[in-house]
Amino acid sequence: MDSLGERENHQELNIGINGNLNIDKLVADGKSKLNLDTGKDRGSTVLGKEEKDMAPMAGNSIHRSSSRPQLDLSGAAIQGNFEEKDPTILLPNQSDDISHLALDIGGSLIKLVYFSRHENQPVNDRSRRIIKARLGITNFNRRSFPILGGRLHFVKFETAKINECLDFIYSKQLHRGGMDSRSWQIEGPNTENTVIKATGGGAYKFADLFKERLGISIEKEDEMNCLVSGANFLLKAIRHEAFTHMEGRKEFVQLDSNDLFPYLLVNIGSGVSIIKVDGDGVFERVSGTNVGGGTYWGLGKLLTKCKSFDELLELSQRGDNRTIDMLVGDIYGGMDYSKIGLSASTIASSFGKTISENKEIEDYRPEDISLSLLRMISYNIGQASLISYLNALRFGLKRIFFGGFFIRGHAYTMDTISFAVHFWSNGQAQAMFLRHEGFLGALGAFLSYEKHGLDDLLVHQFVERFPMGAPYIGGNVHGPPLGDLNEKISWMEKFVLKGTEITAPVPMLPPGTTGLGGFEVPSSRGDSLRPDASKLNVGVLHLVPSLEVFPLLADPKTYEPNTIDLSDPGELEYWFTVLSDHMPDLVDKAVASEGGTDDAKRRGDAFARAFSAHLARLMEEPAAYGKLGLANLLELREECLREFHFHDAYRSIKQRENEASLAVLQDLLMELDSMNEESRLLTLIEGVLAANIFDWGSRACVDLYHKGTIIEIYRMSRDKMQRPWRVDDFDIFKERMLGSAEKKPHKYNRALLFVDNSGADIVLGMLPLARELLRRGTEVVLVANSLPALNDVTAMELPEIVAEAAKHCDILRAAAEAGGLLVDAMINVQDCPRERSSSVPLMVVENGCGSPCIDLRQVSSELAVAAKDADLVVLEGMGRSLHTNFNAKFKCDALKLAMVKNQRLAAKLINGNIYDCVCRFEAADNSN
Repeated sequence: MDSLGERENHQELNIGINGNLNIDKLVADGKSKLNLDTGKDRGSTVLGKEEKDMAPMAGNSIHRSSSRPQLDLSGAAIQGNFEEKDPTILLPNQSDDISHLALDIGGSLIKLVYFSRHENQPVNDRSRRIIKARLGITNFNRRSFPILGGRLHFVKFETAKINECLDFIYSKQLHRGGMDSRSWQIEGPNTENTVIKATGGGAYKFADLFKERLGISIEKEDEMNCLVSGANFLLKAIRHEAFTHMEGRKEFVQLDSNDLFPYLLVNIGSGVSIIKVDGDGVFERVSGTNVGGGTYWGLGKLLTKCKSFDELLELSQRGDNRTIDMLVGDIYGGMDYSKIGLSASTIASSFGKTISENKEIEDYRPEDISLSLLRMISYNIGQASLISYLNALRFGLKRIFFGGFFIRGHAYTMDTISFAVHFWSNGQAQAMFLRHEGFLGALGAFLSYEKHGLDDLLVHQFVERFPMGAPYIGGNVHGPPLGDLNEKISWMEKFVLKGTEITAPVPMLPPGTTGLGGFEVPSSRGDSLRPDASKLNVGVLHLVPSLEVFPLLADPKTYEPNTIDLSDPGELEYWFTVLSDHMPDLVDKAVASEGGTDDAKRRGDAFARAFSAHLARLMEEPAAYGKLGLANLLELREECLREFHFHDAYRSIKQRENEASLAVLQDLLMELDSMNEESRLLTLIEGVLAANIFDWGSRACVDLYHKGTIIEIYRMSRDKMQRPWRVDDFDIFKERMLGSAEKKPHKYNRALLFVDNSGADIVLGMLPLARELLRRGTEVVLVANSLPALNDVTAMELPEIVAEAAKHCDILRAAAEAGGLLVDAMINVQDCPRERSSSVPLMVVENGCGSPCIDLRQVSSELAVAAKDADLVVLEGMGRSLHTNFNAKFKCDALKLAMVKNQRLAAKLINGNIYDCVCRFEAADNSN
């Protein structure tokens, strides 16, 4: 299990290593074996931990060292059947240890990147294999083999305290491939031949110290190569890596990786390097300055007696530079110098006021000195960047990115640089910053290992998640991992919430650690664990190789899933209140789903604390976790539940509602079959809308459950269906389906039905609609969640529901058999009539997510394959068709169906009221 110490105490980037496998022969027993599912112990001889934790892969244009260590995939082979769950991969020629570590050792700071394993447990039952075969999905794509997976951790130390860095590496045994936190004292393998990559001047200066203390050799990598390689990777692979910062407001920038170059990279370390980047491995240093972060820290240390860089930055937050800097207004009697465009608040001379005042340094506040110094350095950097920008205009320069540990996500620093660039370029240039700023060189050094496996990763394959520690810490602490869920909960229970400031005692150090084991509290802010509220948190970026962009999006580049704009403070506060109010009921359901045990109650309380802390952090800084939409909030809640081992809080409720709905399905189908096709189609759409009322994520709907049984509520909802609905395109859809005097009926080839809730929603709403499409010769693919979320039905649950429904319907039974859904279902179909009314298949695929909403930029590979022959998309439910995708355009026909169960959403989105209905039909958008 990932622990707080491993997951939240560092900024982390989850990666996975994949490779083309040469399946030429089985390798004799006794060779090294690598299990495809690294979470399983199959009783075989497996690779050592070093081999399992890192599998480098063929590289990009940056230099690739041929030095050991590296993973040898030559002769790799799958042992057993390709279709076997979790097959073993044999690596007969692997012998070298695998390094997990890369560093950027600068004059002021050491930045460390290290790798650890991430375990995946793929599911692959027989029915899914049949559906994959029907859809033409094979396992021979190289991304279908998650050989190894993991994450990159990002940690920093002051160079002056390099021994702390060495102690940290030793405590985690990173030079030996990493060891479990409970095994620190066990001697690992010999490190005599271990080589780690490092860049920066310290790679030369401290090479002997690393050899003496850890027994490892350092291989030096070119600093500029590493900076550019790290930046290129981040800008291509992470969707919201770049952002602007003006007057305290952050705006995330969506970049097109195909239109990234050329750009200017300004790396602010001890000094400043300004690099023009024209492509992968193609760059030149065009300028620089010796005034940088080292200058700020050095002068600040002399003038304020601060003990650390972070302390100096924190001082500036409370400073007033007007007591030290000479402003334009000081020269012109408080007036602007409008003739040349200078406001009264413009700094005319940094530290200029001290000339005319008869004061000693002790007479000035350290806070004011720090801010004045910060602005002087930042303006200098901004002006130097502009000079390079102007020189590079003729090369078609498009953007300026700032990185380096001088920035630190510090609001004043970013505002000052942004103002300087905007001012000196007369608004023609814009400064952009990076969420992983400061780690470009260290990441580039990591990328210089051969076969690291990061070259060809795509932005849609990264999923960023923020575990429980994210609200409390932002890379300022490090230590031993919390080894199990109990330790996590104990840590959480120590915290006390005081408004938006979160404080905690420092846990005791585990016996036998190096002293770096405990959670360090920033010295300059007492017991606060969040020194700068403006600082952005960097979460855990999971690599999910099976994710793809939904191929039916009309324009993926302009697609935005979120409909609700949470940049509006009022909107943000409202939805935070909704989520907070819903939490007690959610905790009750989660605890009940685990039997109501004391352990479940403890976990439920820890979940409530953790999610409340997330909400408090985001209220304080909405951009803390990146670009924020309602879908992100809802997914964050589900991830937080899973983190505390509540994997399906509504399990028993879903099962009960499924049984109640299936009991009346036969009567509904008989009623539908007695109608003519026009009446039947209208009744089917009404049924979908009426059944969508059952949503445990809506407070209004939860209250309805006290007013009757599920069937009574469903019938009441159907009886109240009155057209026209608030959004009513039914007649257009009916003409498309049934034709008219002027148009022939349209027969769809394949329909993708994105389903929503369990119970009446799927059984009495979407299944009858699917049945009607099957009756008309249309293949139907039911698209459901990969993981549970509230009472949403999942792809794992659907085959059993379909199998039960098939007992009452020849059409569903024949289609389910054709689609492979009855293979593993617990139903004796031999005893049922087998008259087939359709030979087209009914199939189920998972959507790749575990949230009430869906981002169509990241869907499962099976859904992407199923979509290629689809010409109708049906999005059902508030989460998938209103909260997200209400404005989405598709290359095929799209039908969006939902009952609105939130008054604010109804008023804002459709100018309507709660329980209004949406039936929105949009013909194919073929403009692209």
